[in-house]
Order: sequence, then C-alpha cells, then structure tokens
Amino acid sequence: MNALRKPRYKVDLINLQAVCEANYWRLLRLMPDMADSDRLEVLVEDQDGEPQSLVIEVLERCRYTTTVRLIHQREHEWLTPPSMELRLYHDAGMAEVVAAYNRRRFRGVYPYPNEQMLQPDEKFQLNQFLGEWLGYCQRYGRSAQPVIIDR
Repeated sequence: MNALRKPRYKVDLINLQAVCEANYWRLLRLMPDMADSDRLEVLVEDQDGEPQSLVIEVLERCRYTTTVRLIHQREHEWLTPPSMELRLYHDAGMAEVVAAYNRRRFRGVYPYPNEQMLQPDEKFQLNQFLGEWLGYCQRYGRSAQPVIIDR
C-alpha cells in the first residue's frame, strides 16, 4: 500500500512580494518620518486592557535600504519580548523580515520535518505575521509621543 505523500511546498513569489509590498506601506503609515526619526512607540492594549507597545527603532539607513527593529514590549519578568528585524527596500517598495527569534536570513523553503522546527513556508509566514501585527497597530494603536501639526 502506497502512503499518500503531501506535495512539496513551492514558493509563491508573487504572493510573497505582495505581502512585502503591503508591509512596506503599513510601516510607512505608522512611521512616515522614518527618514528623520530614529524611534517610534505605538501604544496598544490587549483584550484584558493590559498596556503594551510596539517599538520601532531604525538601526541603519542606506541610500536604498533602511533596517529597523520591531520590539513588542509588555510587562513580563519571565518572557523576553518578541522582536524582529526588517529591511525596507525603498527602490522596490518592499519590507522583508530578515531576522526573528534569534535567526537570520530565512530561506524560501525548508524541508519538513527539520531540526529547527521551521515550517516549509516559514519566510512567508513571518512576513504575513508582520502584516497582521502592523495592521493591528494601525487599527488599535496610538502614538506614545504627542502629535504636532504645523500649520
């Protein structure tokens, strides 16, 4: 009797690029002055009303790219706050996760199962999660800094 085999995962490059493009614009909407500002804190509350925030820090600025770190801060003594690093490609209008949970440079496809316990589409899932995270902050977040409007 032949065992049914699941087909091997293939990267959907068009879908991955669409997610990265949407993340680029979400990030720019949250931090429109990224070229001048080094840090932004977005305050959000969870379902129980517990305060938490998303901190966006610019790590590196180059002519065509910017590298930022996102840190989810919440009051826990026992848990290291989750964070990820992103690279924004300004010429292509894309933002890609380049580091998360102490790993760098994610491949497009991983064999499954593997020792690192990564999903076959880990890179896509990380970028999709980033989009959900940024979208949540856009809908429910507020700036920790006062907003000044020049007239």
